[in-house]
Amino acid sequence: MDHEQVRQAQSRIAREYQEMPGLSLTEPQARKLLGVPRDLCEAALGGLVRGDFLVETAQGAFLRQTAYSAAGHQARG
Repeated sequence: MDHEQVRQAQSRIAREYQEMPGLSLTEPQARKLLGVPRDLCEAALGGLVRGDFLVETAQGAFLRQTAYSAAGHQARG
């Protein structure tokens, strides 16, 4: 897995979240949706969390940071 693969996966994940407001996916669900291996999906999701695009809930779901904050939640820090 290289940086370009991670960047492409991040871009695909971001587009899915932009097209579907309120989307909530676990890592296995994101893997299935995108058809990517676990290590690539984990790296892409982790990068989107570090970049404040997504937030991971205590239940392991990934949501857009804006939707999570709008619902009155605080991101895990």
